[in-house]
Amino acid sequence: MTNLKSQISPVLLGKTLPELQEVAQSVGLQKFAGKQLAQWLYVQRVRSFDEMTNISLKGREALKAQYIIGRHAPVREAVSADGTRKYLFEVPNHPSSFSPSERGAGGVYIESVYIPEDDRATLCVSTQAGCKMGCRFCMTGTLGFHGHLPASEILNQIFEIDALALSPLTNLVYMGEGEPMDNLDEVLRSLEIMTAPYACAWSPKRITVSTVGVPAMKRFIEESECHLAVSMHNPFDVEREQIMPAQKAMSITDVVTLLKRYDWSHQRRVSFEYICWGGQNDTPRHARELLRLLKGLPCRINLIRFHEGVEQVATTALENRRFPASDERQMEWMRDYLTDHGLTTTIRRSRGEDILAACGMLVNSLTR
Repeated sequence: MTNLKSQISPVLLGKTLPELQEVAQSVGLQKFAGKQLAQWLYVQRVRSFDEMTNISLKGREALKAQYIIGRHAPVREAVSADGTRKYLFEVPNHPSSFSPSERGAGGVYIESVYIPEDDRATLCVSTQAGCKMGCRFCMTGTLGFHGHLPASEILNQIFEIDALALSPLTNLVYMGEGEPMDNLDEVLRSLEIMTAPYACAWSPKRITVSTVGVPAMKRFIEESECHLAVSMHNPFDVEREQIMPAQKAMSITDVVTLLKRYDWSHQRRVSFEYICWGGQNDTPRHARELLRLLKGLPCRINLIRFHEGVEQVATTALENRRFPASDERQMEWMRDYLTDHGLTTTIRRSRGEDILAACGMLVNSLTR
């Protein structure tokens, strides 16, 4: 698969401590300078080698000659009436094999969403340009797939928006463009840097990674301590396959069977995202199947209202008429029924619909 990596100079952002130690030695510095590089990149978050004042001038010049840091600002911003902010990034040095139609006017674009709340600030980051999963109800899927983001581009979204934010980030969700488990090497690399003591030192409990449910999920569970969110949307295998093609590779039954092999009873959390469509997946039949399927698995369900904004801007590819939104009373009934039967369920408040920043609405609209 194509990786959106620099075709000019190697990027330091996204390198782990052992790799930075190798970089230091490759330019004539001592091995301990690798830790200094990590501090400058991930703690101080500098944008230039000149700011690395405890590295010799000769060392900085040698680094400049061979590497770039890899930081770049978003090219556009949109602000919602509810305070949500959406940022557009152009991925630089894109592979020349991308066609002009894929690149857009100036390059490959991705979007990230900053969601402020009373006592927290969450950033939703992208892990791919576009998406291959092809969920029938998701606008992002209409973009097609244009490449995996390297860890440097995932981290760049975090660092740049954290610097711009009115309130410092408290939480991360890997729920933007793309399927994180389809780009797992780079996702795990970015998570290591976000949580490692030598770098950002975040608790993994502040980070949630989403998936539609693919075989690589097993590796994520075993190699990361971050929370997991599974996009379910229907508990019946046959019905789910009609709206989520990834179901063919790994059914929701198999996803839940895998999850039940692991311990979710402590601080690590697994949740299920569930967009509600009137008469299609919000019925008593679906509620009973959710209880049966998830019995014995410590988890929660987040019910999500299907966004009115999708109806306003959806393309024919979304076949939007097949997905009428549930009304509020039916969602409340489903929440109460599931919770009363022991399955913790909440209704997730939608944010940023007016700027196409809500769940499933990232279509790089700021390029237009």
